[in-house]
Amino acid sequence: MLLTNLESVPGRRIVSHFGLVQGSSIRAKHVGRDLMAGLKNIVGGELKGYTELLSESRQQAIDRMAAQAEELGANAVVNVRLSTSSVAQGAAEILAYGTAVSVE
Repeated sequence: MLLTNLESVPGRRIVSHFGLVQGSSIRAKHVGRDLMAGLKNIVGGELKGYTELLSESRQQAIDRMAAQAEELGANAVVNVRLSTSSVAQGAAEILAYGTAVSVE
């Protein structure tokens, strides 16, 4: 599955358009990570636990989007975008979306 944030795949021609596909992941903060983040806020620096949590969530959302595209018969997703929103206190949604297409 080819994924790109461009409107087309360089060197390839779009032959079929399957429409919008998306995948999301909603994650909540972990109590242990939250405690460590609170301590890190005092001294400053990267919150590595949250960085890992969001990285895993982004990958899961992208994987789900690609799986939906594959179910439609696509072999590529163009114009891929990621969005993050808070859905509850301590929980965030990562949404990956794009246009499923077939390229040759």
